[in-house]
Amino acid sequence: MKVLFATSEAYPFFKSGGLGDVSFGLPNALRKMDIDIRVIMPKYKEIPEKYKKKLKKIAKFEVNVGWREQYCGIEYLELHGIPFYFIDNEYYFKRPGAYGYYDDAERFAFFSRAIVEAIKYIDFIPKVLHLNDWQTSMASVLLNADYRQYDEYKDIKTIYTIHNLRYQGRYGLDILKDLFNLSYDYYTKDKLEYYNTANFTKGAIIESDLVTTVSKTYADEIKYEFYGEGLDGILREKSYKLQGVLNGVDYHIFDPKTDDRLYHKYDSRNLKNKAKNKMEFQKDMGLEVNKDIPILFFISRLVEQKGVDLIMHVFEEIMNLNLQFILIGTGDYYYEDFFRRMEEKYKDKFRGIIEFNNTLAHRIYASGDFCLMPSKFEPCGLTQLIALKYGSLPIVRETGGLKDTITPYNEYTKEGNGFSFSNYNAHDMLYKVKDAINLYNDKKEFKRMVKNAMDCDFSWKQSALEYKNVYESLF
Repeated sequence: MKVLFATSEAYPFFKSGGLGDVSFGLPNALRKMDIDIRVIMPKYKEIPEKYKKKLKKIAKFEVNVGWREQYCGIEYLELHGIPFYFIDNEYYFKRPGAYGYYDDAERFAFFSRAIVEAIKYIDFIPKVLHLNDWQTSMASVLLNADYRQYDEYKDIKTIYTIHNLRYQGRYGLDILKDLFNLSYDYYTKDKLEYYNTANFTKGAIIESDLVTTVSKTYADEIKYEFYGEGLDGILREKSYKLQGVLNGVDYHIFDPKTDDRLYHKYDSRNLKNKAKNKMEFQKDMGLEVNKDIPILFFISRLVEQKGVDLIMHVFEEIMNLNLQFILIGTGDYYYEDFFRRMEEKYKDKFRGIIEFNNTLAHRIYASGDFCLMPSKFEPCGLTQLIALKYGSLPIVRETGGLKDTITPYNEYTKEGNGFSFSNYNAHDMLYKVKDAINLYNDKKEFKRMVKNAMDCDFSWKQSALEYKNVYESLF
């Protein structure tokens, strides 16, 4: 089975979020299952120099972006057994970061056509073209519109994976002619037209052979208005080809037994070192050094999706509990400013770290006791999976991948790997935080639950097996 995995980011070359982790972890696991999967992505300015020096140029050609003819180079590097192809165009990609530019529509229109064109030049004709998020979505449309008549393209199947439906690639209808030179057949409601705009994600949902998303619950949720971001109707209509496959987590990167960022390494059989991490961390944070005070933490972007409003609503009540609270992340200024002010007010028990520091994040996972994730929606979630591995019990809202991965603690059966609440309500969240603190005070039961959490297996192995079955189902 030959698969070309198209993505706008991949660890360790460039990563802005969960997609970057998926774009390394899933191909890495699939190649161990004898799937010849290769990754294609843009050659960004911010790819580390140590990798750029090893890139080998294998082709160059012109790509049509509407009426424009743009240079496209293909460079190659194999890393950890995974072949990576990089689409090179300095005008589009030699910039800081990857997203948020005025011409993103044109940049990723170029990338989408370059993905399809590259198949002629890389000596690799895939059976499956696996596209990820809106930045690659138009490749499915272009493949059907312009390339099916050629032998190397006629049998390629397409899968489109939605990592977060909120980001769809919506632009004016004139884009379809200006950037893709598509016929007026694509200007209709049964193609890309969406309330008088062109919707790239809608096009991919319609034109791809299969559509996947990153958890089973999210696949169900997005068929309804609250989660469907305006596309619930088309997703209900195309539900026969929609399925959810839960993301995994790379335990080569996230494992307290091998993590060099920690003060002390540990596993489920050596929890004394987790307590040592906690006290070192408390000292570094200028908090009271006391292993018996539970640490609640929140690691996320500070945006509405992540339930930050719920935290703000009951923040004073959280501060009245016997705990220390660590928050780390950046996002909307309104949220950042609030938590800066709260740190001034509650210096003895709260730290609002308005930055993202990877080493610090790893140390928080290892030092904390409870990981708070009250998301309004969460397609999959990686934070709760990492927290489980590090023995920090998640407190989550039952949505998307959070519902699929966290089994709520049952005080009668003693089952569960975390705590959960269903309503998007601040006091429902607070009630579960209080439940968690009560469990913490039962040292024997808390220790048993921590071990249970650490023994959960959310590695890429199971997810990769499901994707292997998904690929094979196309033939």
